[in-house]
Amino acid sequence: MFLIFGLRTSVKRSGVVSAVCRNCGQHAAQVITKRSTRFSLFFVPLIPVRTRYVQQCSFCGVEYAVSKDEARRLPVG
Repeated sequence: MFLIFGLRTSVKRSGVVSAVCRNCGQHAAQVITKRSTRFSLFFVPLIPVRTRYVQQCSFCGVEYAVSKDEARRLPVG
């Protein structure tokens, strides 16, 4: 009998915000993404292991983590 298990990460784009980047200081589009890692059994994702929200600057490309509350508060346009 074989037991196939592993971790699978899915990335969902939550939206785009126009804001000032923390790294480069430019007023540019900031892409908000939700990355969730789930434990999968027989290629079926079952249990969420970790969820992160990431903000990426479209000008310089730097990514930094934001909290769930901060990701929800940002005005998505």
